[in-house]
Amino acid sequence: MTRADLLEMWHAHLSDGRRRSPHTVRAYVATAARLLDATELESWPEIARLDSAALRQQLARRRAEGLTNASAARELSALKGFIAFAREQAGMADTAPPRMRGPRVKKGLPRPVTPDEAVNLAFTVDEDASEPWIGVRDRAVLLLLYGAGMRIAEALSLTGGAMPIGETLTVTGKGNKQRVVPILPLVRDAVADYATKCPWPLPKDGPLFRGAKGGPLSQGMVQKAMARARVSLGLPASATPHALRHSFATHLLGAGADLRSLQELLGHASLGSTQIYTKVDAAVLLDVYRNAHPREQG
Repeated sequence: MTRADLLEMWHAHLSDGRRRSPHTVRAYVATAARLLDATELESWPEIARLDSAALRQQLARRRAEGLTNASAARELSALKGFIAFAREQAGMADTAPPRMRGPRVKKGLPRPVTPDEAVNLAFTVDEDASEPWIGVRDRAVLLLLYGAGMRIAEALSLTGGAMPIGETLTVTGKGNKQRVVPILPLVRDAVADYATKCPWPLPKDGPLFRGAKGGPLSQGMVQKAMARARVSLGLPASATPHALRHSFATHLLGAGADLRSLQELLGHASLGSTQIYTKVDAAVLLDVYRNAHPREQG
């Protein structure tokens, strides 16, 4: 079995068996490829015999290349998964990966934009686009992220079958789990405007959002459009498409939404993932206090 065969099987396991996102699959396969390059192993039984010392050695090589704590933690998770898969393929009774604790990662808080900034970003990408229909397309995507709290991958996975959008929309999120999200009139009108002006056909089983040449719209194109709009509006680098989803959650929580409802709207598997927004909201309120309270003005 060649190195390419091993990586192809790992890729298929992640994408078809585990239904991981394309981004995660690419990262995990790249991690496995680096391990194979470093160890020159060419069979599942050989990989299956790797222990925690081998993991530490591989991480040390990567840390020497400038890997951060957060990236090292992700790399360790990918390596453990790869070795566990190798042990399964080798027919071992115990398929658990080597035990090794990853580096501590300080979890930063998401940085939301204000409601006005979110809407301004959506309309600025419209105004700055190379073609009118591309402008209304990008505006519709950003409004879905902020107005419905969707992940960018979720918005771009919508098909023509979603049209016409009503007051709610069924979204397929991580793990192929579905949830229903409410759609504001502003968002609904933006998507309808795009569908009317898009020069490409939008069949029910095809992608709703199209690239300039008619293929599926990529996340990279949306990120680039938002980056240009961010610069035009003088917003920080933290104002990314994913920040719009964070903003959706933060603003709803600030308006009185309870955590369980927010968990459902965001499609989080656990309440713990949603609870971070209580800290975000507190951080936003603290900024307001510091900027507005007379006693803080010195």
